[in-house]
Amino acid sequence: MKKYNVAILGATGAVGQEMIKVLSEYKIPVGKLLPLASARSAGQEIEFEGQKIKIEEATEHSFDGMDFVLGAVKNPMSKKFAPYIVKAGAVYIDNSSAFRMDPEVPLVVPEINGDDALNNKGIIANPNCSSIITLMAVAGIAKLSPIKNMIAATYQAVSGAGKDGFDELENQTKAIINGGEIETKVFPTQIAMNVIPFIGGMTDNLYTDEEMKMQNEGRRILHLPELKCTCTCVRVPVMRSHSIAVTVRTERKISVAEANEAIKNYPGVRLIEDYEGRSYPTPLDTSNQDIVWVGRVRDDLTDDNGLTLWCCGDQVRKGAASNAVQIMKHIIESKAE
Repeated sequence: MKKYNVAILGATGAVGQEMIKVLSEYKIPVGKLLPLASARSAGQEIEFEGQKIKIEEATEHSFDGMDFVLGAVKNPMSKKFAPYIVKAGAVYIDNSSAFRMDPEVPLVVPEINGDDALNNKGIIANPNCSSIITLMAVAGIAKLSPIKNMIAATYQAVSGAGKDGFDELENQTKAIINGGEIETKVFPTQIAMNVIPFIGGMTDNLYTDEEMKMQNEGRRILHLPELKCTCTCVRVPVMRSHSIAVTVRTERKISVAEANEAIKNYPGVRLIEDYEGRSYPTPLDTSNQDIVWVGRVRDDLTDDNGLTLWCCGDQVRKGAASNAVQIMKHIIESKAE
C-alpha cells in the first residue's frame, strides 16, 4: 500500500491535535508525519501511533516532500504558507476561512460533494463547523427536492473559540461556584450561565460573518447558487459539540416520513427517533465522534413546503479535524480506484 507524507500546520492547537488523532483512527497510510507550529512550540513532542515526533517550526521550506498538508491555523498564517505548500506539490486542506469563497478552491464535505475535492489546484477548503453540521443534517432532504431557503439558529459550544474559550467557561463556572471574580477575556461578556447571540464580526447587512457562512458556504457545498439563508449564531455555555435548529423550505412538499427516511439513510448521519426515551440528540450525546445526529423532524407551520429539525455534531471533529481527514481519505481512495 502506498504511504503518504502528511504535515499538520498548527499541530499544537485543539484542531491540529485532533487531526493527528483522527489520522490514526481512520487508518490513513502515513509514511511520515510532520507536525508544524510556531517557533515557541518547536522542539516539543507529540505522539503518533506509538512514536514520539518532534514539532518543527513552520517555514517556507517545511513542505518539500509532503503529499498532504492539513491546516489548523488562522487566516493570515494560512495565506502566508499556502503558496509554498502548492509550490512543493502537496495538497493543502485548509481549516481556516481564507479560501472558502475562492471559486478556484473546492469547498468540501465529503459525504455531500466529495468529488469536488478531486478537481483541486493544490488547495481545498474545509467549511465552517456549523455549516458542515447543518448541511449534513439537511443533505438527504436536498436530494429529494432542492432547498430554496433555510432559517437557522446555532447553539455553538465554547470550544469553537479554541482552548481559550473552553478555559474561560471552566474558570468562570468555578468562580461562580466559589464566589470568585468573573474574568472575561475571550468572549464579549460572561458566558457561564449565559448565552451570547453574536459570533464573529458585524457585516454591512447587520448579520455577522459567522452567520453569513451558512448561506455562502451552503450554496457552494449543496450546488444551490440561489440558496437563501437567515441565521442567528449563539454562543452557549456548552464545552463541546454545536447544535442547530433549522427550518428548510424545498421546491416540493416533503413529508416528515420521507424526510426521516432520507436522513436515516444518509451517510454520516443518524436519525434519532427513540434514544434513551427521547426523540432528539444533545451536545453531550454527539461529542468525541463524527456522526451528525438529527431529531425532532416536523412540519414547518408557516410554510407548506417547510420542515423543521434539530441537529448536533462535534465541531472539533466532524466540524473541523475529521472532515479534513475524510477529504484526504476520499482523494487517496479515488486514486486507488
